[in-house]
Amino acid sequence: MDEQLRALVVDDEEGVRFFLTETLRRSGHVVVTASSGEEALERLRDTSFELVLLDLRLGGRVDGLRVLEAVRWRWPQAVVIILTAHGSLESAVSAIQEGVDGYLLKPVEAEDVRRMIRAALERRQALGLRGPLQAAERILQQGPFALDLQKHTATRDGQPLELTPAEFRLLASLMQNIHRVVSPLELVQAAQGYECEYPNEARELVKWYIHRLRQKVEADPAQPRHILNVRGVGYRFVE
Repeated sequence: MDEQLRALVVDDEEGVRFFLTETLRRSGHVVVTASSGEEALERLRDTSFELVLLDLRLGGRVDGLRVLEAVRWRWPQAVVIILTAHGSLESAVSAIQEGVDGYLLKPVEAEDVRRMIRAALERRQALGLRGPLQAAERILQQGPFALDLQKHTATRDGQPLELTPAEFRLLASLMQNIHRVVSPLELVQAAQGYECEYPNEARELVKWYIHRLRQKVEADPAQPRHILNVRGVGYRFVE
């Protein structure tokens, strides 16, 4: 059985809620459901969750992005996986900006859901977000940047950087691979837990991550010094 998590499933389709609930319960998780954004906000107010499966497009006044904002504010350590029937890049951009741990396109199979959850948890564990680390293992430092992998904080020249979870994972991946160029496929997987089927899709998706990250870590985002593009290959980190 997988590690037991307290999960919230948010979807306005009854059949989807049932499918996701059964998938999670069969993996040993405790599941609470919400059929609307309003109901999800009520659930989040008083109950802590370690995992949230969230439909990006909800009917009603409160959409999935509003729920995502509430999760990140109320329970920032929760693993959040977005589900949507809209596979265009535009539909995911706002969610990417808020920072999510995975992205699945409907319809999904049970194994896709389980695999995405495992990947998200493993990625967080690898970054030290679950479980204690020794101080020497916890701090990742390259040039002016320092990342505390346990506390999930980042600084540049000692000044804090306000990074989303996805941006933090992206920067950590680049810094951990300082001696090589990292491909867009790897970076999307590291930042988002989303396995792109086509390289072109990964290149377009990772541009959004890199653009937003440069806005926060580069002195001049238009002339980056630390996160460099290697045309046709990927990106590399320079101290």
